[in-house]
Amino acid sequence: MPAYKYDALTQDGRSRTGLTEADTPRAARAWLKTQGLMPVSVTEVATQASRASLLARRAFTPATRTVWTRQLAGLVSAGLPLERALTALGDEAESPAQRELMAQLRSEVNGGAPFAQALAHAPREFDAVFCSVVSAGEHSGALGPVLERLADDLEERQALQSKLLGAALYPAIVSVIAVVIVLFLVTYVVPQVASVFASSKQTLPLLTRAMLAISAGVRSYGLYAAAAIALGVFLFVRALRAPAFALRVDAALLNLPLVGRLARGYNAARFAGTLAMLASAGVPILKALQSAAETLSNRAMREDALDALVQVREGAPLASALAAKKRFPGLIAMFARLGEQTGQLPQMLTRAARQLSGEVQRRAMGIATLLEPLLIVVMGGVVMLIVLAVLLPIIQLNTWVK
Repeated sequence: MPAYKYDALTQDGRSRTGLTEADTPRAARAWLKTQGLMPVSVTEVATQASRASLLARRAFTPATRTVWTRQLAGLVSAGLPLERALTALGDEAESPAQRELMAQLRSEVNGGAPFAQALAHAPREFDAVFCSVVSAGEHSGALGPVLERLADDLEERQALQSKLLGAALYPAIVSVIAVVIVLFLVTYVVPQVASVFASSKQTLPLLTRAMLAISAGVRSYGLYAAAAIALGVFLFVRALRAPAFALRVDAALLNLPLVGRLARGYNAARFAGTLAMLASAGVPILKALQSAAETLSNRAMREDALDALVQVREGAPLASALAAKKRFPGLIAMFARLGEQTGQLPQMLTRAARQLSGEVQRRAMGIATLLEPLLIVVMGGVVMLIVLAVLLPIIQLNTWVK
């Protein structure tokens, strides 16, 4: 039964909006009149125009999507029919976009469409991995446990991203503040001090002259330099749209000393975790490999994963295919081999994902711990040089007076 969004007026002239289900728009208007409402507009939620509206704005953030998945898993596991579970979640939705999305999903499910197919109509909210896992749960008849496992995976992924963001946030804030302070001192304080000694015919100290030259250069060409940097960033981002250039950039990123190991570990953990979740849900290994490869943000590692997929399709073991790809840590191939030998591939891949995730977190926290004092020392050193450039002429002047 289609869902309709309505705008209506009460008997006292107040506006009211909401969602209802009916066979036709006329039936929806008739129902509104039985409720004492005067319909102003009735539009079907599942129309193409409405879908475009849903795609134009996000109904879920990553955190709220995880909570929604957990709630849906709990309702379905408790034995509530999927249609009633979606109705309950729609009634408790916090935003109109979420209510419309629930109405669209409920309408398609009531129309006989599989739940995974209904989710696929909102690709900005539910990616291919999400839909694949739900489809496997529907076919196996274990949608509730599969949704629980999916919610666990989403929570673990968000926890890793939050820790990496937290590790990078403090050094980024310190760096921005340091740049602002240095620019202020160089462009405002140093010229003010220079004007005091402009009438003096004595030669200023070398450090002061160097700082004055830097100050003059920043004031004269700073805007041009900022524009050139902005243009360079714009051109670089635009060049990343070319697949070949983006592939070379991602491959070079993996070879960097610190960032490269973090990127390799993060992508490998995500790949192993997604592959383990899909395999445990009953998704065929080839389809699971395809979906797991598409979740990789690094294009070079994605190419390696797709090459491994080709080898597996041709009959090679998963462990051998992954071991041949040097960009993937050997830990994944080792656990994959153990999983294939013992028949516990999902469990072994889950252990590999957790170990890689833990290593990435420890490495990120270690880098952040090292960067914090290093940035403070560098900032203090730069400020000290500027202060010395200001104080040296004063000290020299006092010496001349004596």
